[in-house]
Amino acid sequence: MLTKEWLDQLPLSVIQSIQPVSGGDINDSYRVETSEGPFFLLVQPNHDASFYAHEVEGLTHQIHQDRFCLDQYVLHVKLPKINPWQSDWPTFYLTQRLDVLVKRAENHQLWNSQRDQHYAHLRAIFESYYKDRSIVPSLLHGDLWSGNYLFTSDGNPMLIDPDVFYGDRELDLAMTTIFGGFDENFYSAYTATYPLEPDFKERLPWYQFYYLVAHLNLFGEMYGGAVDQILNHY
Repeated sequence: MLTKEWLDQLPLSVIQSIQPVSGGDINDSYRVETSEGPFFLLVQPNHDASFYAHEVEGLTHQIHQDRFCLDQYVLHVKLPKINPWQSDWPTFYLTQRLDVLVKRAENHQLWNSQRDQHYAHLRAIFESYYKDRSIVPSLLHGDLWSGNYLFTSDGNPMLIDPDVFYGDRELDLAMTTIFGGFDENFYSAYTATYPLEPDFKERLPWYQFYYLVAHLNLFGEMYGGAVDQILNHY
């Protein structure tokens, strides 16, 4: 509960009103009106500030590393992140992201033998494809859908609510294609600033799959059809 004593710890002057904001499913979120203007407030009950350490780091972009992952483990949310550093991308993506989500789906009766058979094939194709290819670890937003960008009053775009780690930047772009909200101007501006490797669209389903299995875990079989649509190609 947001008590006066708790709110007084925030570096804000004269809080005028607080309204809950819907749309997320992990944090409590609020719009806070103050004498300085509006602010967006995230609250994670029963956790200290370290819960948001990886999000704070994610507010800086176009940063690279020499390995994949991030320092912080995220084990106490609906989608655990297993984060030991890895030197190669397939090991990280398959064992520390996809396998974790598939295992959780199995444990919650959201997986079956047919999905498992197709997933094993997709997994083998991905591993083989990246065996001799080099990927530069980029700091990713990690949850780049249209609900996580906004514009300032003077029209500058801003990203919010990151779920960061170092990985293949195509993973962020895959998320932008799932729910819409990003037009051709976005992709043209992106590629003009940071050109993509050839055949990006052929790799896109491998990365869309990550977010769709995540949503299968979060929301159930309403995402099962989308998961199967990708798996049935493999």
